[in-house]
Amino acid sequence: MAIHFFYVALVAIGWVSIYSSTFTESDVSLFDFSTLHGKQLFFIGASFVSIIIILALEANFYERFSSVFYIISLVLLLGLFVFGKTIAGATSWYDLGFFNLQPSELAKTATALALAKYLSDIQTDIKRGKDQLYAFLIVLIPAILIIPQPDPGSALVFFALVFVIFREGLPIYYLGIVLLAILVFVTTLMYGTVWVSIGLVLLLVLFLFLKKKTFKVGILPIVSVAIITVLFSLSVNFVFNNVFEQRHRDRFSLWLRLEKDPDKLEKIRKTIGYNTYQSEKAIESGGFFGKGFLEGTRTKGDFVPEQHSDYIFTTIGEEWGFLGTTTVVLLFTFLLLRLVYLAERQKTDFARMFGYGVISILLIHYFINIGMVIGILPTIGIPLPYFSYGGSSMLGFTALLFIFLRLDSNRLKEGF
Repeated sequence: MAIHFFYVALVAIGWVSIYSSTFTESDVSLFDFSTLHGKQLFFIGASFVSIIIILALEANFYERFSSVFYIISLVLLLGLFVFGKTIAGATSWYDLGFFNLQPSELAKTATALALAKYLSDIQTDIKRGKDQLYAFLIVLIPAILIIPQPDPGSALVFFALVFVIFREGLPIYYLGIVLLAILVFVTTLMYGTVWVSIGLVLLLVLFLFLKKKTFKVGILPIVSVAIITVLFSLSVNFVFNNVFEQRHRDRFSLWLRLEKDPDKLEKIRKTIGYNTYQSEKAIESGGFFGKGFLEGTRTKGDFVPEQHSDYIFTTIGEEWGFLGTTTVVLLFTFLLLRLVYLAERQKTDFARMFGYGVISILLIHYFINIGMVIGILPTIGIPLPYFSYGGSSMLGFTALLFIFLRLDSNRLKEGF
């Protein structure tokens, strides 16, 4: 029952925040479906109906038809290139008249199901290269279809499912390679290839000094990694300046403080970083206790763009202060910890793997969205689960969570 409580609490607080962030003096009814809060209430009702349907179906239904769900999601993503509706520069929606459907939100659940099905079918610790390739392709294909929309934020979420593969035995050095690539990319942008190379030489000298006592790895693999790392570092500036769009370069410049001219940096902060700038100011103004429900001056003044969707956490910060934001963070944290506990208790590989897929997707949304809003991560533009306005995200996150709860209830039903 704990999961149900966390779900209802997050949905309720999220809806109240949407109401507050979109409230105008002309709003006279909570059930006015022409307003954003009214539409969100409708989406919440539809999600509750979907919960009933999800829990009514047999648990093995989701495993049996996981491949079908995955194929349908890919078809829907492909269809966007022909029938998609463009909103805010991204062709990510189908116009269904009464609401816009964003198939990438539903594809997250379908991909988590397909990955869990594949990994449970091969019944191996995924050490073989072929098994690893197929598992990565399941995650990569929908991401590739989403990137050109363009919607890199949603595409990034799919890569969180790689943690499911790690949980099932993928060698840890893969994670080391990814972390090294990220570290080299960031340090090259901040300090340049020369300093990165100097750092690698110092590490290589340290390795040679300690090799006889500590390391069992040969020198050739280490030198090879160092050479590849330097070559990768040399490519970073080319990619940054010729592949990234200007808005992406500006966001990295803002995040990493790459621009040395304070006037130019402030200009970037107030243009490309305007949303984050205003979000930080709104949260700061909330103080410890907040300004109170419907009393947020920056919220009322519509200072923060997209405050009802990607920046909904700003409303909590301004109106409910540190106490409110801490409450939300704790609710998400306890939800994720409870899901880890349940995932480890599953008696079938499929249920356990899908459980970790749920955890991975919710965690990356939660971490990136809040990090983006408070300015410690670059703006990507992904919703906060169960909080942000949107029918597709509400239905998608609800299905993701309650399919796992249906699988878990089958474990309890069978006496595990």
